[in-house]
Amino acid sequence: MKFRISLLVAAGLLVGALTLPRPAQAANKKLTIAFSFQDLETEFWVAGHKAIAETLAKRGFKVIEKNCSKDANLQLEQVKGLLTQNVDGVIIIPVDGELAVTIGKLANQAQIPYGVFNRPPSNKDAKALVVVADNRKIAADAVDYMAQQAKKLGRKVTPAIMVGDLGDPNAVGRRQGFYDIIEKYPDLWTGKPIEIPTKWDANVGLQNLQSAVQANPNIDFLFTSSDFLFPVIKSVLAPLGKWEKSGSKEHVILGGLDGDKTACGLIRDGYLDSTGVQNLFAEAEMITDAITASVSASEKTPEKWMDDHGFALTQANFKQRHLDMWGCRLLEGK
Repeated sequence: MKFRISLLVAAGLLVGALTLPRPAQAANKKLTIAFSFQDLETEFWVAGHKAIAETLAKRGFKVIEKNCSKDANLQLEQVKGLLTQNVDGVIIIPVDGELAVTIGKLANQAQIPYGVFNRPPSNKDAKALVVVADNRKIAADAVDYMAQQAKKLGRKVTPAIMVGDLGDPNAVGRRQGFYDIIEKYPDLWTGKPIEIPTKWDANVGLQNLQSAVQANPNIDFLFTSSDFLFPVIKSVLAPLGKWEKSGSKEHVILGGLDGDKTACGLIRDGYLDSTGVQNLFAEAEMITDAITASVSASEKTPEKWMDDHGFALTQANFKQRHLDMWGCRLLEGK
């Protein structure tokens, strides 16, 4: 009888072990995401870092952060170390597209889901979850609004573009978006656009813009591939009496792309006609959703490219949409 009772107890314990939930620690394990980013020196990357870190924290992830300060070799070594720390996923803001591929291959070998934020890999040799702004469309939206303002003048205008570093896919897309609108309205221009190289460097941009304006004093339609160059543009145009508000005779129709604090203030105050906005908040949600889904599904090398189509913030829609732009939120402390 005692032997029979013991068997029944043992059987009951076995059934219980099979039907009870896993121990709380295992069931509620806090997932760890490694987050490697290039720097915190510009408003754009500060906002991007903030959007990702806050979104990950909101989802309950433990986050290990590494700042490589724009050093590609350091970022590579940092991520190599992170991949040995039993992380559940990796998100990076890479120094460049080539490095994004190299790190992606390491993450694939380690069988760890890998996400890339905003700056895309240069090719698809490594499997990755990639969220990137549709720079071509966003630029085209901003420049199209500028063109509509130019049409109101009843004359042709002289277009110019401050071009970013064309080794960066983002700069290439922005230049393409600009030319999409140039080709869309062929009768609006006095001639071919004047290209002003910047290499994403304010000093280079300043020197080349000064030279371009001296050689082409009739430039009255200027698009910059990044909003961070507006202080440079003001420093060149203001002494010439061309830093004027929209509607004035000497106003140069201005547009940019990124959506920073400076651009927000310039649209609000009437100097800037439009800027293309990368929706960093939506991008952070997209990359976090993708990593979460992959970890939950035990996917080791997921692959998906996701576009942020962004929007153009203009003088016409500023009141309705300014708080959708990350720079305006920073400007207003929200």
